[in-house]
Amino acid sequence: MSKKIAFIGLGIMGLPMAKNLQAAGFSVTGYNRTPAKAQKLAEAGGTAAASVAEAVAGADVIITMVPDSPDVEAVLTGDDGVLANAEKGAVWIDNSTIRPDVARELAEQARDAGLRPLDAPVSGGEQGAIDAALSIMVGGEKADFDSVRDVFEAVGKTIIHVGPAGSGQTVKAANQLIVAGNIQMLAEAVIFLEAYGVDMESALTVLGGGLAGSKVLDQKGQKMLERSFEPGFRLELHHKDMGIVTAAAREAGVVTPLASAVAQFIASTVQQGNGGLDHSGLLTVVEQLSGRSKSQD
Repeated sequence: MSKKIAFIGLGIMGLPMAKNLQAAGFSVTGYNRTPAKAQKLAEAGGTAAASVAEAVAGADVIITMVPDSPDVEAVLTGDDGVLANAEKGAVWIDNSTIRPDVARELAEQARDAGLRPLDAPVSGGEQGAIDAALSIMVGGEKADFDSVRDVFEAVGKTIIHVGPAGSGQTVKAANQLIVAGNIQMLAEAVIFLEAYGVDMESALTVLGGGLAGSKVLDQKGQKMLERSFEPGFRLELHHKDMGIVTAAAREAGVVTPLASAVAQFIASTVQQGNGGLDHSGLLTVVEQLSGRSKSQD
């Protein structure tokens, strides 16, 4: 594999993704605002860059994985940004989760600058990133998608082109809506079951084997039982994502009453200072509302 990849944003998701790309045989140069994270990529065989401009120099593929729409805009624009320093014809893949309208606007800017943009948010959390088993929903030109399928296959398992620019972010918004709703209902079920004193391990096992089973139950159920909320995906980020969902739904004239309710529960956890918890920490709000604050003991 001869592609040179610039990877910008080496956080909880970005670092294992960049490591997997390096392990797959690509030449990966990484940049992160915290230099120590780029150094971890270097220790895995990649290269640490001191700036965005240095990272993207000569890159065939540029990947951004940063928290929010303003962060993507900041990385893309400016004298040190992607647009001013990337090679013409390079493919820009944005794995961040941002607003669909912003994704479309930035894709237009990138194409005007001679880049080939793809919005490609991912789902699967930290473990999916580590295992190279992410679900990736991609918006942009199909030919551009096909040209970097090998890159996607090095980090993901379910990789689908879902439409033109912005489509990947729209599908990701729907994904975050479903995940948030599942986590909320799982949290309510856990508190409900605990109130009746049932054997919780057995209860979740049998629920997981029936129609109530889900990846959310498999990955988050034990975390809730143990009140272990070390972040795989932070509540503050899911709070941001639910803002994207509610705004996009309003723009489309779609009514999403359950999404709006769950968005408020997530907002409550963040406002109480728990935004750094894993999103399974949504359980803490259900505990409080039920007067059963075991997590606070």
